[in-house]
Amino acid sequence: MVTAAEYGHNSWDLLVQVDQREGDETMKFKIRVKGDLHIGGLMLKLVEKIKAPQDWSDHALWWEQKNSWLLKTHWTLDKYGVQADAALRFTPQHKALCLVLPNMKTIRLTVTFSAVVFKAVVEICRALNIRRSEELSLLKPMDDSKKKKKKDKGKEEAEDDIIDMDNISGPGATQRGSIHLSMYIPKCFNLNLQVQMHVCEPGVRVCRWLDSSSSLMEQGIQENDRLLLRFKYHCFFDLNPKYDAVRITQLYEQARWSILLEEIECTEEEMLMFASLQYHICKLTMSAKPVDHSDEPEIDEVEAALAHLETTLEGRSTDRILVLHSFRAYCTIAFCRPKRLLRTFKDYWFVFRDTSISYYKNKESANGEPIEQLHLRGCEVVPDVNVTEKKFGIKLLLPVADGMNEVYIRCENETQYAKWKAACILASKGKTMAYSSYRTEVKNIQSFLQMKSLAPPPGQASPDVDSMEMNAECFVSPRYTKKYKAKQLTTRILEAHQNISQLSLMDAKMRFIQAWQSLPEFGITYYIVRFRGCKKDEILGVSNNRLIRIDMSTRLPLTTWRFANMKQWNVNWEIRQVAIEFDQNVWVAFTCQSCDCRVVHEYIGGYIFLSTRAKDQNETLDEELFRKLTGGQE
Repeated sequence: MVTAAEYGHNSWDLLVQVDQREGDETMKFKIRVKGDLHIGGLMLKLVEKIKAPQDWSDHALWWEQKNSWLLKTHWTLDKYGVQADAALRFTPQHKALCLVLPNMKTIRLTVTFSAVVFKAVVEICRALNIRRSEELSLLKPMDDSKKKKKKDKGKEEAEDDIIDMDNISGPGATQRGSIHLSMYIPKCFNLNLQVQMHVCEPGVRVCRWLDSSSSLMEQGIQENDRLLLRFKYHCFFDLNPKYDAVRITQLYEQARWSILLEEIECTEEEMLMFASLQYHICKLTMSAKPVDHSDEPEIDEVEAALAHLETTLEGRSTDRILVLHSFRAYCTIAFCRPKRLLRTFKDYWFVFRDTSISYYKNKESANGEPIEQLHLRGCEVVPDVNVTEKKFGIKLLLPVADGMNEVYIRCENETQYAKWKAACILASKGKTMAYSSYRTEVKNIQSFLQMKSLAPPPGQASPDVDSMEMNAECFVSPRYTKKYKAKQLTTRILEAHQNISQLSLMDAKMRFIQAWQSLPEFGITYYIVRFRGCKKDEILGVSNNRLIRIDMSTRLPLTTWRFANMKQWNVNWEIRQVAIEFDQNVWVAFTCQSCDCRVVHEYIGGYIFLSTRAKDQNETLDEELFRKLTGGQE
């Protein structure tokens, strides 16, 4: 019986639904409460009323109508605004979630549904032994309910082959999970490619990323729902085969599908190079033993300390070093500044000194004033290469006050290209050719060019195609399966494979990732926007270090702004407009047409957050800084 005093005007009946684990039926309770009752007291009353011998420590209150958690247990019902019409759920904060990894393996893992997605991803990556969780996030799969109805039962059972990570227990659980996920053999049949096209359709993915600053429940995700775990920010820090077997494998798989599904443009030469690497990796994976890095040489601590000292000196006293180490390179190089769609090259005498390029009309006039001097510090170096056609070009994006200028230089041969590109890359970072890393950079570029060569190495016989078992259509995008017959593709892939046949499994994956990163369009996410003062839509590309304004009709870049020159940015949440201020009073403002402005805001903030990472810091993330940069409207 309830006394009359308890029915005072300040009290009311509150309905609370209790969710239990392991498929037990839900329970509903009415509890007499007052507005000054704090959330902790309400949960205590509820547990006393349930009278069940169970650990309720993981349960918390979820408010259905407000779509929010009541996690501040010291707050009162009045402070939260809870009234008699509120429907609360007493539910576990940790629930099972089905995650589709980049290698298309589906795992079931217990994840926090009450913390923000940023924290949930940290939990997931820790369970899977993936370092640098800040590079990844979760996105919703496309609604494929119609296609599911058409699938036969056999295919449905294959898709439901889920690895339950919670059953992998014990002290070696993380290691066993790592081996299991890093030794995945790629699927090689065309039907799967069609499924992937549906899951990873370009242009739609950006709208399906979950908000990193909200919880899973707040975004409509329920227990056992299926989400995709993907690398969101294309800025991969400190990739180390000794510690990153799973990370490298999953990154390789995401890169592989982006190539196969033509999410990123590449030439036929590059496609065959990627195909040969896939074939090589597939062969090695089929015959590989469990991953064991115990036989790898330990990192030399003295060498690491010297490298860190060199990095420190680069940032603090670069100018002094550049004067002490004055290295020059001379040669005749074709050069042009493109005007609209025309690109006309003309030969000049080039002199590369320190971090700048000067060019003259000819060698004899090199003692006088140059026609122009190009300062490369802070520039972007983009390859423009076709080994088969003997085309060795370099595109330089040079920073200026209102964006970046575009210039092209064309080298005569592979050796000249490797040396000059290496010099340009170092100069963009404020280094000269005097640095020890210059020779290594040249060798890496030469190795990459050799890998792109589709002809077998000199003195090596052509492969016997008839004796090889290969489904060549698995390794190239549909465009090339329509263009060439299977035997033609097999021949060309095997010829290219001879250039990389000596690579180890992890080296091949790293080469694939590096080749993916070298593509001109790598890591650029595109949005349809409308800039302030313009009447037509344009395309905005967001990369890890710059914004690109692109004409929608011609698909040509108009202006580039570097994040390094950004002073501040903000969002007007009422009119959904992003405004950015760069150096020298350059302002840019736009509204997003293809997605919510929050998505672009989070991408920009996320990349700026990633740029603050350093090798000398531990792997603890500054979550507060991340939320400040990406949180948006709070």
